[in-house]
Amino acid sequence: DLYLTKINRMKKFILFLSLICIIEPANAQIEGTELGIDGTFWASQVGGTAGIGAKYGMKFGEFVILGPSFRYQRSWSNQLAAGTKSGFNVWGGGGFIHARFFDAVFIGAEVEILRSPFSQNGLFGYDPKWVPTCLLGGGLSMNLGESDIRLNVGIMYDILDIPNTSNPESKNPNSPLQPYLTKSSIGTVIPIIYRIAFFIPLT
Repeated sequence: DLYLTKINRMKKFILFLSLICIIEPANAQIEGTELGIDGTFWASQVGGTAGIGAKYGMKFGEFVILGPSFRYQRSWSNQLAAGTKSGFNVWGGGGFIHARFFDAVFIGAEVEILRSPFSQNGLFGYDPKWVPTCLLGGGLSMNLGESDIRLNVGIMYDILDIPNTSNPESKNPNSPLQPYLTKSSIGTVIPIIYRIAFFIPLT
């Protein structure tokens, strides 16, 4: 069963991530906290999506920051032919861990469970389900001048996003992260998220 396989994969990764979160803080004290904010937006004549994600990060040692996260996004569609409009919300939370190096790059993982209104066939449904996501990736990370505000620009890949057996071109049809904008040369959807985030020092 693909869904059980996805859940088991997530459990193993969460265990691995938990070990990192336990081992690293054991060797270092909290050196500060940050508020991370990222945004999602795209729009066209037929609809769009706008959302925001928030992270409360605790810095351990020189490289590691981790903590809980929360996400909310609103999507809408315009049926031009029928003259009707519709919309839905996606929300949920989880946790993240990032490692920063040389004030230049970061790698990290972001695990969230989000309330998705999409059914297994990829259509909008009235029975929302909790859908696990696990983004792995990295990118550029640097301080903006003397403000200590950090900019992260990265590419994240959802390792829990598996192909839909009934339609191989549509990955994880109930994923709350859809629609994906990246496709392969043969048109297959690739579960990649491009993300820009700002981290603001709190303490």
